[in-house]
Amino acid sequence: MIRRVLSVIFLAWAIGFLWFATLLPQPAEEGVRTDAVIVPTGGAGRIPRGLEVLDEGLSRKMLVSGVDREVRPQEFAAQFGVSPQRMSCCVTLGFAAVDTRSNAAETAKWVAQNEVRSLRLVTTDWHMRRAAGELARTLPDHVTVVRDAVPSKPDVGTLFLEYHKLLASRAAGLADL
Repeated sequence: MIRRVLSVIFLAWAIGFLWFATLLPQPAEEGVRTDAVIVPTGGAGRIPRGLEVLDEGLSRKMLVSGVDREVRPQEFAAQFGVSPQRMSCCVTLGFAAVDTRSNAAETAKWVAQNEVRSLRLVTTDWHMRRAAGELARTLPDHVTVVRDAVPSKPDVGTLFLEYHKLLASRAAGLADL
């Protein structure tokens, strides 16, 4: 009996991992407009994609969540080629977050302060499900979230780790109910 239960659990885990690794989220449809774009730090291509969304006029404002406290706005602007005007009007650097869960909390606070009703979440494809799940638990129901995954080529180790983080995040979400 125990062997069967363990076999079913392992099979469910393996099928879930296969789903997670082979069906990574995709970029958003072109032309989708939102009030704001949210970019959690941590993966290549995220910030450039967020700035591209601003440049294309698809969002008016951008929050970069989880910026290291040592980073100064001028350094950020220089590294990513952002004009001082763009920084002052449209880009907010968030320094409060240290992980995906606190990215969601920082985002929710910023969304409320800026009266955002729709946002585009820009993060790496392997991180999208967990980041979107944390946001869904934190944001008010009236805020629409458009998922805009940055394509990557993750190795098996990254996928393995992120799959388990997703499972832990979902379990924590159930515990919050």
